Amino acid sequence: MPAFPPLILGMMRLEDYPELAGAGPLARWIGEQLDKGLNTFDHADIYGGGSAESAFGAALAYAPSLKEQIRIITKTDIVHATDDTVKHYRAEPGYVAQAIDNALARLNIDQIDTFLIHRPDPLMDAEGVANVLEEAVQAGKISQIGVSNFLPEQWRWLQANTDLPLACNQSELSLTANAPLSDGVLEAHLTDRLQWLAWSPLGGGSLAKGRIASALKKLGAETGLSPTALAIAWLRQIPGNPIPVLGSMKPTRIDDALTGAEVGMSRTDWFTLLEAARGNPVP
Repeated sequence: MPAFPPLILGMMRLEDYPELAGAGPLARWIGEQLDKGLNTFDHADIYGGGSAESAFGAALAYAPSLKEQIRIITKTDIVHATDDTVKHYRAEPGYVAQAIDNALARLNIDQIDTFLIHRPDPLMDAEGVANVLEEAVQAGKISQIGVSNFLPEQWRWLQANTDLPLACNQSELSLTANAPLSDGVLEAHLTDRLQWLAWSPLGGGSLAKGRIASALKKLGAETGLSPTALAIAWLRQIPGNPIPVLGSMKPTRIDDALTGAEVGMSRTDWFTLLEAARGNPVP
């Protein structure tokens, strides 16, 4: 499979952008991202209760030529709470099989590039789920599989039940969510050859306050880079080159993030930002 691009565009907040409502505006936005070399879009069946996938599928129906140029990541197994039940997970063979078919229909595509189990389910039927994923790959419904928010032994248990390689793990990583750099989780990704797809790479707004904001401002004055670009550049220096899954769909934020994904950062600047994020010098 081709490598992921240096930046993946997350569709979780699609409904927050009224300017992209409707098939035409969204299709044009997708085309603009393709012009920048960004061809991978991250979905999940719970984003907008399925409406994000449906809106994206309508855009592809409006501009069918886009289908041959894009890659789709999507996920399943989270079930939100309702009046009748608590939030729970359903990594069950039948549920996963239906989720794949539902995603294909909503997205109006013939194949999902990368299909992920969204959260580790302590009740997961690993063998049964692996069989469903294998059948979907054989049928051409999905191209490759991965996981999301899994810890090493959790993804290794699924991997032990299938000959299909896990392509990636999508989990949180940023300047302010940096614990995986010290607890062995990073090295587990590298050892098992899982590409890290980093959600919330800008720390959910936490980079705009405190010491880290001051450090980014100072480094920005020296480099001419925005805080967004610096935060993404910092992330991309980590071994394995984690790929940010950007939640923003604003053109300026995407452009800044893409700049950051393509520039280097010195080791001393990298540790300066880590120290500011943690509030303490490295040991």
